[in-house]
This record gives sequence, C-alpha cells and structure tokens, in this order.
Amino acid sequence: MNAPPHVVNRLQADASGDRAALIAGLRATPASIPPKYFYDPAGCELFAAICELPEYYPTRTERAIFAAHRDDIARVIGTGTTLVDLGAGDCRKAALWFDALQPSRYVAVDFAAAEITSALSQLAPLHPSIAMSGIVADFTQGLDLDTDLGAGAVTFFYPGSSIGNFSHAAALAFLASLAAHCNRCPGSGLLIGVDMKKDPRRLVAAYDDAQGITAAFNRNLLNPVNRIADADFAPARFLHRATYDADAGRVQMHLESACAQVVTIDGAARPFAAGERIHTEDSYKYTADEFAAMLRRAGFTEVLRWLDPARDFCVYYAR
Repeated sequence: MNAPPHVVNRLQADASGDRAALIAGLRATPASIPPKYFYDPAGCELFAAICELPEYYPTRTERAIFAAHRDDIARVIGTGTTLVDLGAGDCRKAALWFDALQPSRYVAVDFAAAEITSALSQLAPLHPSIAMSGIVADFTQGLDLDTDLGAGAVTFFYPGSSIGNFSHAAALAFLASLAAHCNRCPGSGLLIGVDMKKDPRRLVAAYDDAQGITAAFNRNLLNPVNRIADADFAPARFLHRATYDADAGRVQMHLESACAQVVTIDGAARPFAAGERIHTEDSYKYTADEFAAMLRRAGFTEVLRWLDPARDFCVYYAR
C-alpha cells in the first residue's frame, strides 16, 4: 500500500505578489478580480451545484462524451502513464478514468488546497495501486513540470472547458508549455474538454441560471477577496451580470455596483459608482476546427476529437 498522498503547496512563495496583484486589480479602472479566487470552500460548493443545473449543459455533455467514448479514448492514450489533473477540484472527473487508464501515478493540481487534500485522502485508500500526490498552485501562471513530473509519459487531463478562462494568447502559451513537455516525453498527451460556440441565449443562460446559483457564486467571490485584500466589500450591494460578446466569442461575468458606495481596500478608500462593474471571468468558446487549429499551433502534431450529437461540446486528445 502506498503512503498517504503528499500535497506540496507552491502558493506560499507567491502569496505577497498575488495579494499585491489582486489589490491593484481592485483599485484599477475598470476593476477586475482573477477567477482563481472563486474557489474558497463556499465557492467550491456553489460551483458543484452549478454543474448540476439544467441550464449548465457543459458538465453533463462532457460526461456523456466520456461515457460514450471512454474505451476508444483509453485505447488511444494507453495505460500506465502519470495522470496529471489540472484544476482537479474534488478529483471526481479524473477518478472515473482510473479503471480505463490504469495510471501509475495521479497528480492533482489545483488552487484550492483544502479540496484536493480532502479528495486525495478519500481516493488513496480506494486505489492503493496508484501513487497519489497533490500540488497546490496557480498553474495558469506556470508549473515546474520537469521537477514535479519527471521524464516518464504523462497524460494531462483538463476537463470542463476551463481553458475558456484564458485569453486566446494566454491559452496558446499555456497549451504550448504542455505540448513542449509532451514532445520531450514519448507517450504523453493532453485530454481536454472545450465548450463550443452556439446560440447566445443558451450561453448566457448557462452563466445566469434561473435559481440564482451562479449569481451567488459570483458574489461569493468578494468574501475571499475581503480576507486576502483586507477589504470590506458587501456582496449584497453587487449584482451578477453575464453577457456574451459574439465578436470575441466569449461569455463575460461581472459584478455590478447596485449603488454608489465606497469600499476600503487594504486601508485605502475605493469609490464605486452605481452601475460600475468589476470583471470576474471570461469564458471563451470555440468551433471544433478553431480549437483543433490552436492545438496544432501550440505544437501538438496529432489531434483527435469526439463531439456530442448536438455539437455543443468537444473532447480532444492531442499529442
């Protein structure tokens, strides 16, 4: 039996820089908050609820693609690689692949330390043949792949269309870093889920549900911001806004000030006018061909893909 999973926290060294960047974004005009701060314990619970909403099709559609094509995808990937779960959260999506891929090692990577620590402690006894570890990091800012992963074959797993949170330039740079590692380590590849462009009404509804769960998720972001930035945002004084920019191909989420107010941020007053917005998230959408082309530009030479019948969502394996 393996030792209990070891979790390495890479955020500690960058905490002061991240805090300074957060404060600068809050004081800027227009203000912004990086989406990584969504996932405090309350935010993780709210996001899990979002994934089960009738309006939020990505999770169930990706799940259906995986279920329908799991054997085919597993044959392409092969068995025995290190499975690196980017944005692992509760690790449930990756765990569904353990039987098919039989990874020699599982590495959960996420910004939410408490969630992956808890998830790994529950998973490890159920899968004693798989060596498990965790890395607490903002991998969107880079990950020391050679130190953490070694020279063996790696399967990067990035489900849920989280790549949509990156701008096109940032997504290309991130994918290029993964492609470079895959090219150095034979047998490696990337399994990634990507949301497709579609009717703007469906896209907006997925980020502005009738029950208000996404609104609560967006407003909850101000709670960890208050703790980290020593601020006094009142979440109830901000409205949730979700819009789709067809030209840019992205859903945008904002928090809109419901009234004229003054917020103290790290000891300094920051006035917000009524209607002034704080940008909290982008979610870029692609056509199946657009994202396949991006993978090739990033340095992957072979790109396979599986779509649902309605072409709402696409799963790619690139190597």
